[in-house]
Amino acid sequence: MSVDPRTPCLVGVAQHTVREQPGPEPLDLWELVAREAAADAGAPGVLERLHSIQIVYTDSWQYDDPAARLAERLTAVPRHRSYSKVSGTAPQVLLGEAAGRIAAGQMDAALVVGAEALATRRALRRAGERVRWSHPADPKPPYGWERPPHPAELAHDLFLPVHTYAIMETARRAAGRESIEQERESRGLMMAPMTRVAAANPHAWHREVWTPRELVTTSEDNRLVGWPYTKRTVAVMEVDQAAAAILVSTELADRLGVPRDRRIHLRGWAYAEDTWEVAARPDLGSSPAMEAAARHAFARAGVGLDDLGALDVYSCFAVALRSACAATGLAPLDPRGLTVTGGLPYAGGPASDYVLHSTAAMAGRLRAEPGHGLVTGVGMHLTKHTYAIWSTEPGGVLGDGVPVHTAEPVPIMAGSEGPATVAGYTVAYGRDGAAERGIVVADLPGGGRAYAHLRHPDLIAEAESRELVGRKIRLVPDGPVNVATW
Repeated sequence: MSVDPRTPCLVGVAQHTVREQPGPEPLDLWELVAREAAADAGAPGVLERLHSIQIVYTDSWQYDDPAARLAERLTAVPRHRSYSKVSGTAPQVLLGEAAGRIAAGQMDAALVVGAEALATRRALRRAGERVRWSHPADPKPPYGWERPPHPAELAHDLFLPVHTYAIMETARRAAGRESIEQERESRGLMMAPMTRVAAANPHAWHREVWTPRELVTTSEDNRLVGWPYTKRTVAVMEVDQAAAAILVSTELADRLGVPRDRRIHLRGWAYAEDTWEVAARPDLGSSPAMEAAARHAFARAGVGLDDLGALDVYSCFAVALRSACAATGLAPLDPRGLTVTGGLPYAGGPASDYVLHSTAAMAGRLRAEPGHGLVTGVGMHLTKHTYAIWSTEPGGVLGDGVPVHTAEPVPIMAGSEGPATVAGYTVAYGRDGAAERGIVVADLPGGGRAYAHLRHPDLIAEAESRELVGRKIRLVPDGPVNVATW
């Protein structure tokens, strides 16, 4: 079959997990996986031909010029260099943009790389040692999110995903008329098969098989983190992991002698956004943007769900998995499985970098079992979404990110007093396993929403034992914070 010489193809991938801490710094890991990806392509010289080096934002350390420092290590002279913002969708956006530039004739070879050394940072912190890695940014730049949290979210300490996703989970559960017990049981059943995949994955952070009950039952080793989520059912971020992918034009792949059966093609991908603030989402428990991204990606790829041989659905939290299943038409217990890595709670969730790992794993799966595979990504608070169809068969319409999905946001009221109705909620837990506070998103009588805290121990205990969504409450201002009572 004749293939357009400008068709981009994935020719080299690599993953690396460091199991003994303290380990290397991110720059060392970037170089390591870049060279391993070139070796995987069977073309070490491809690094000297790089036209683009793109790096996924690392939480572990801020370098003065990340792409330039890596280029020096690789003795590469790329004319295009970039460093992403924070987002679980960043790897796919970088891959998609690189593929688009290759197809347009703007470049022939691109490297996308990412790494975290958060487990090493934790080990050094516990040993009372400071991190002293190379080329620190001076001054240290602000955190790499595209938009900071809403002032009302900051006032209510609502910026950790373990709390925002849990709030959306309770809203989804109530809308589906699930009981607290049914949600817990179905979460365990959905996520337990992922542990078996992780156990067979040599790159996985946790390689232990857990039963559904072991995942959702609280214990000394499995504390609640953001009710109803236990530690074993949320992404594990404090890992030392790195991954890389090399994309080239078909013309260059031919010149480098990369065998056809080693090339993986991006047949179609899409990007879309929901509202950025949790409370601003019209329906707290669903994601219209995820549905839009799925629809566009499948249409561009020219394949359907039944054509896929393998899946990797972004799994930072159960509500992300469930929302993707609803948006894509997947059953949570699909016999193909929801992951080729083991997922973020078990294979590892290295901050913004996971999708590079799932893409590398998907490439390996497709080389062994030719066909089509789906890789999805989620960013921020179930805000940003990517869907990508990878295949051993070239074709489809590459395109780029779809237009941002627009939904009329619900206004967020900073200070509120009087009656309200619970739309979603969670209970925040400390590392000592003790409940610290309840966090509520409330519908206001005149329209709009507000955040509020639950402080009384009896009210917090009640929040964990009965359905609060739809409950009538009263908001009382306490400085910048609203306090909920009933």
